Amino acid sequence: MDAFERLLLGEAPALREVCNAARIVAATDVTVLIEGESGTGKELFARALHEHSRRAGAPFVSVNCAALPETLAESLLFGHARGAFTGAVAEHAGHVREADGGTLFLDELAELPMGVQAKLLRFLESGEFQPVGQARPGKADVRVVAATHRELRTEVAAGRFRADLYYRLAVVPLRLPSLRERGADVERLAQAFCEALAERHGVAAPRWSAAALSVLRRYDWPGNVRELRNLCERMVILCPGRTLGAENLPAELLAGGGVIEDTAAAFALPASGVRLDDLEQGLIRQALERTQGNRSRAARLLGITRDTLLYRLKKFAIDA
Repeated sequence: MDAFERLLLGEAPALREVCNAARIVAATDVTVLIEGESGTGKELFARALHEHSRRAGAPFVSVNCAALPETLAESLLFGHARGAFTGAVAEHAGHVREADGGTLFLDELAELPMGVQAKLLRFLESGEFQPVGQARPGKADVRVVAATHRELRTEVAAGRFRADLYYRLAVVPLRLPSLRERGADVERLAQAFCEALAERHGVAAPRWSAAALSVLRRYDWPGNVRELRNLCERMVILCPGRTLGAENLPAELLAGGGVIEDTAAAFALPASGVRLDDLEQGLIRQALERTQGNRSRAARLLGITRDTLLYRLKKFAIDA
């Protein structure tokens, strides 16, 4: 199991595709832009890129751009000389120099102030940076991996992000799929998280019942893998060693997960019988209509994987 599989887990085609592309990219020094919703594992993915690169033995420096105070963002990234400004009582190397020889991960890149974006662009193009209050520029050999949950093209169009920096960063854009797009991976992740977290807390891992897993598969997971991990930790702490039923899950999951009791018993077979193909096509069309054409959500309503739904759409020539 390599770094991508170990850190992210799963067999969803969308995840397999991005991992395969990342393995190729990791062997180069090209700048990478990781896109995806919050909680999809962008920092874990960046670390996997680093582990697979020639820089694996050098520093991996992670910077949350959203947490950088606007007035200090430049000096924190590129460093400053002693006395460069009030409070600069000592020289500061900066995150870029700390990452020399390794990887600099810039998370939530869209939050970087416009002035600092220009300086980042210069560094990406020349390898040089200007510490605040220092006459001579510095140099560093750094591979930059950036990430954002925002749509940078939209930010560029709105004038909130530099177009030249976007095109310089998006040499190889990699998009991480949301948990909603990963179908059966939810069950695999839930079990893996519970086992790992139970070991960390020194308790027996809880077991998932079929009813509980059904709720997990049908829930939309707006917080993605992070939200699932937090749920598993809650279950490990509150229900160690127990079999988890739907009743053990938080109310928000039950509301969004649509617990289904016994669909077969609820359906009355007409005396004249039915054509299964017609019934299946009708249910598929209803699910797509109810979800406004969202195939991932429609698949969850039908209790099948997205791949299975795509197969049936093709089989029945349903245009969706």
